[in-house]
Amino acid sequence: MTRNNPIMENAPCRWRAGLSANVLLLGAVSFLNDSASEMIYPLLPFFLTSVLGAGPAALGIVEGIAESTASLLKLASGFISDRVHRRKSWVAGGYFLSNAARPLIGLAGSWPAVLVLRFFDRIGKGLRTSPRDALIAESTPPDYRGKAFGFHRAADHAGAVVGPLLATLFLDVFILNIKTVFLLSVIPGVITIGVLWAGVREIPAEARPTARPEPLRIRQAWREMPGTLRRFVLILFLFTLGNSTDAFLLLKAQQLGVIVAYLPLLWVVLHIVKMTSSVPGGVASDRWGRKRVIVAGWIVYALTYAGFMIADSVWETWTLFAVYGLYFGLTEGVEKALIADFSPAHLRGSAFGLYNLMIGVGALPASLLFGWIWQSFGSEAAFGTGAAFALAASILLWRLPVRG
Repeated sequence: MTRNNPIMENAPCRWRAGLSANVLLLGAVSFLNDSASEMIYPLLPFFLTSVLGAGPAALGIVEGIAESTASLLKLASGFISDRVHRRKSWVAGGYFLSNAARPLIGLAGSWPAVLVLRFFDRIGKGLRTSPRDALIAESTPPDYRGKAFGFHRAADHAGAVVGPLLATLFLDVFILNIKTVFLLSVIPGVITIGVLWAGVREIPAEARPTARPEPLRIRQAWREMPGTLRRFVLILFLFTLGNSTDAFLLLKAQQLGVIVAYLPLLWVVLHIVKMTSSVPGGVASDRWGRKRVIVAGWIVYALTYAGFMIADSVWETWTLFAVYGLYFGLTEGVEKALIADFSPAHLRGSAFGLYNLMIGVGALPASLLFGWIWQSFGSEAAFGTGAAFALAASILLWRLPVRG
């Protein structure tokens, strides 16, 4: 490492060990952005189905297309950020686009209009995610990657706690309508862009370990990806086929008796568990191995979906949402740390792009399949299918020859 490398600046105190200034600031950016995003997301299923008159299939189309769009762009943005040796401009542009499009959902008069705005929102996510993850990896010593990605996810989920609380405040105390709440999400979105542009620093190409000096080509990038990485993302794709949009969980909660005004609070419970379990999950993977922790998380997912198959009361819904949060704490940051471990430094953006692509390619068929099964055979069959995919993927990952 060079003396002026931002990775090593500002010797941290004990709780900050392994967390650089870039990681802390990107955590703040995600906190603010998710505060804006999660003012909207928990209310979106109700807005689509009750206000705009759409059904579960339309919800699956909106969320499936939106997430698949984001993931296709995550591959492109990750590869291009490797090629041009720039991360920050992609991250900033992506956050700007999302925070410009997202509040306008409050002006939508039909579900196709929501689809268009969610499409642009997810374009922004696609532009920023892989370069941002690569920047986190490049700003972190290898032994602390689980902790760093866990911290970033914890900050993200903290924003997802604040956002629904703000939405509940506006709906219950100030008696605002849903569309106004959506429009007000522009305020934390503007602050997001300011913090990012003023604080986050680029890691110069020459400061990255084994950075490639010549231009990168996409076929060359694919050939140089380690085989273990490619096998892991294929297993992840199988898991994703059973991992439909969480909007279906909110719809299920509504059907089990959770009133609309409390849906944001239910979302808060989920994200409190995500937030509090993300750093411990990442630290556990640093100490005991990534694979063990991910498999444990996928089994929690399968058990949660099995629980939704048989749930028939409001209290069971709240309990299952809390347990579901553990799945995220055990997997989100740890999967990204595993990708960073597998990927060569000059292909890190491309590796995160491939990882995100597999999740996104599976998102559309997963949400369409879940919505179709629900509409045709009932929610029990849909949740059972999701649990089966998770168990199959867990078995395959356990057999993957990776230490830990």
